[in-house]
Order: sequence, then C-alpha cells, then structure tokens
Amino acid sequence: MRLLLMSDTHLPKRAKRLPDALLAELPRADVVFHAGDWVDTATLDLLESRSRRLIGVYGNNDGPELRARLPEVAYAELDGLRFGVVHETGPAQGREARCAARFPDLDVLVFGHSHIPWDTAAATGLRLLNPGSPTDRRRQPHCTYLPATLTDGARTGVTLHRLPRR
Repeated sequence: MRLLLMSDTHLPKRAKRLPDALLAELPRADVVFHAGDWVDTATLDLLESRSRRLIGVYGNNDGPELRARLPEVAYAELDGLRFGVVHETGPAQGREARCAARFPDLDVLVFGHSHIPWDTAAATGLRLLNPGSPTDRRRQPHCTYLPATLTDGARTGVTLHRLPRR
C-alpha cells in the first residue's frame, strides 16, 4: 500500500499551487494524508477529487469552512496499522512521550505545524512522522513531502522527498 503524506500547504499564501512532483504522486497513492494548514478549500477539493482516499485534519491557520469539513484529529486502520493525524503536537522536546501518552492506541502519528520533517519513535513504539511542507520550507533547506509504503502491516519504506528550490 502506497501512502503520501503532506502538511502545511498554505495555499495560495505560500505558493500558488502544489508542486508538480507532488501532484504526480497522487494517482500512485492508495491513501493521501494532509496534516493541516491547508488555508484554502480549493486544495481540499483538489485532493479529494484526485485521491483514492484522503485523510486530513484542520490546522491552526484553517478557517471555519475547512473546520466544518475536517476533524481536529483523524484515525484510520491501514494494513493492520493504526494511524492518527493531527496538526499540532507541541514543542519538539518531549514530543515522543507526550504523543505516546495522548495516543496510546496508535502505531503511527502523522503531524504537521512546524514545517520541519520528523521521523522518530516513542519508547512505546509509536512512530511520529512530519512530512514538512511542500510549499513553505521556512528555515529548512528544501520543501518536502513524504511517500511511504506499507507491506503486510509493516512500514517498509519511508523516504523524505525534497523538492527543488523555486
């Protein structure tokens, strides 16, 4: 099963559109995750129309229209793994322990907000993934998103994809 993780697209404020490389991944993904800060409903409409399955949440920069259509936290079971998606997880220090306590029944937590790619695991085994942002790199060297692969209930491939500078 192919997954595509993204967050913090901030369209059209940080970019006019999603990068072509990311859009090309959509038809190959079985499940697309968006961890909030869409900013516009057009991006949600686009991903809903081009994704086989979309799992998304709203972020702190998302207004009433997006909040009416998206939850604050989303859950899904995929290939035997329990996923959660949330926008904010608080400061980096102590994140693993804090998220393991808040989400004790998950195997993987996808989050956003910081625009900083993140791939760690809590002592409980909870894997935390932040795909960064495909449109707003902030202080990072590249804009990013995260394709991943599940095979027989195991995460067999997680590769951060760096986009060329605009």
